[in-house]
Amino acid sequence: MADSLTNHATASGAVGSQDTGDGVASHTANGRTTFRNTGDGAPAETTRRRFDSDAARRLRALTGVDEELLARVKYERSKYTALGGVVLGTSVIAAFSMWNFAAEALGGVSVAALVPTVIWMLFVLNLDRWLVTPQPNMRRRVGPLLTRLLIALLLGAVIAEPLVLRIFQTAIEERVADERTDVIDRMRTNLVRCNPVPPTTQTVALKDCDRRYVLSFRATPAERVEELTALRSDAAALQKRVDRDTTRLEAIDSEVRDECRRLIRIAATGLYQRTSECLRLREKAQDYRTTHRTSENETRLVGMNTRISKIEAGLTSSRGSFLKARADGIERRLDEERAKQKEIGVLERIRTLDELASGNPVLFVGIWLVRLLFVLLDVLPVLVKYLTGETAYDRMLTSESNSAVKIHGEEVRLAERRAIADLEIAQDAIEQTVRRHRAESEAAFREHAAAMNIRVRQAVNSLEDEIRRSSTV
Repeated sequence: MADSLTNHATASGAVGSQDTGDGVASHTANGRTTFRNTGDGAPAETTRRRFDSDAARRLRALTGVDEELLARVKYERSKYTALGGVVLGTSVIAAFSMWNFAAEALGGVSVAALVPTVIWMLFVLNLDRWLVTPQPNMRRRVGPLLTRLLIALLLGAVIAEPLVLRIFQTAIEERVADERTDVIDRMRTNLVRCNPVPPTTQTVALKDCDRRYVLSFRATPAERVEELTALRSDAAALQKRVDRDTTRLEAIDSEVRDECRRLIRIAATGLYQRTSECLRLREKAQDYRTTHRTSENETRLVGMNTRISKIEAGLTSSRGSFLKARADGIERRLDEERAKQKEIGVLERIRTLDELASGNPVLFVGIWLVRLLFVLLDVLPVLVKYLTGETAYDRMLTSESNSAVKIHGEEVRLAERRAIADLEIAQDAIEQTVRRHRAESEAAFREHAAAMNIRVRQAVNSLEDEIRRSSTV
């Protein structure tokens, strides 16, 4: 910013300057006068500009631009400064999203949530910086551009979901609370249905019940119920028998009373006595009582009824204990189910949000609009970068990159030629050394041969002289 202001003042044309002691007053062609402090202290405007320049430089550093190259096209600094602000804003949104996600995963706000939040923010910041970093010849390569857009879309979808859950948190928690209440109510109903109070038949109920709905009890009145049922059945059969015998015996006793009222006069004695039919009927009644054991059956029936009354009293007490034990067991099972329903997890929130959206078209559209909004915000750095078109900085970067590639290629070829020349020089030196050694060897051989010939010749001459002297003698 300071450099652009200086260039603007220079382009306008400086008319003159006047030293005022504390500073220099510069008069420009457009009539404006600027003051530059030359003392130890700096004016507030200069300090503010320096601060703005440092902040802008830090924001541009988030876009990966080269400040030295960008200094040649200073009018594009504001564009990359704004792009750096977009990258920073995206990373802040990602940090807020991770904070909500970590808080939901940990069951509440915690200092431990800061660790994944900071890591995620730095990761998104670095990834977005990589996505928007200017690349040479990028317009000619569609593949990398599509890859960066795809990565940005996926990253936006991941970041957007916790924020959507945060926005619709109230509706999600109300729906989850209602569902959990329904689960508790259904479990209570099934526990009561699958654990009936005796003498209710349990076979039909247990066929429709899951194992988790069946409670175990230390003692149940089922055995006494079976005993009571059998005793009632025997008492009913005995009651029918006693009633039948009593009816028959009452009929016989009635005949006996009717017959025994009659008295006949004996002629010999003149006394009255009962008839023989009365005696026969009395014997018949006594024999019926003996053979059918009516008295014993009545006594047995009284004992059965007394026992039935005692068992019923005991069943009433045990039924009360069973009901209390069943109620305690149901409450324990419900407490276990409530313990599982502690905090609402992320997956449960996502499922609940989908259920809410599936039954309400307006809410469905609203949810997806919010999701697309956050996805768009997360993709915004890449869109801002590649929808603005190719800038002068991009062209300069491409030219500089191509020039650097060419220079590097020439340097490689030059190094290759130097290496080849060095190899050729070394090879020539070796060949010269070989030829020199070969010539020296041949000269030494010739000298040795000549010396040997001279010695042989001298020996032959000596031998001939010796032969001549011997022949002369």
